[in-house]
Amino acid sequence: MIIAVDFDGTLHTGEWPEIGAPVKDAIEIMKRLYADGHVIIINTCREGQTQLNMEDWLIGNEIPYDYVNENSGGHEEYGYNARKIYADVYIDDHNLGGLPPWREIYDIISGKVKPYYIYKTVK
Repeated sequence: MIIAVDFDGTLHTGEWPEIGAPVKDAIEIMKRLYADGHVIIINTCREGQTQLNMEDWLIGNEIPYDYVNENSGGHEEYGYNARKIYADVYIDDHNLGGLPPWREIYDIISGKVKPYYIYKTVK
């Protein structure tokens, strides 16, 4: 499965352009998703130095990922690499209703539970 993960407000608690502490359980669950064989794309508005700072933070926190703002390939039928990141699942704090807890995100992706339609915002 291809999973696109937002950075600001989803993986850390800071406010752009600062980077805060990791969101509770985010590191553990990102490692589990990667170990399960999922393709992880960090889908962010950061670019230039703020993107480099983000990548340093991800590496420093040992958060695995495959791509940043880049499609994983395999969708050449469209004839171009679209700006929109293709994924099977998008994890973002701006989801309708907010970001579920990371442990629940894992359970949904692994098929252990069915997703709810609306979550309360987790802060």
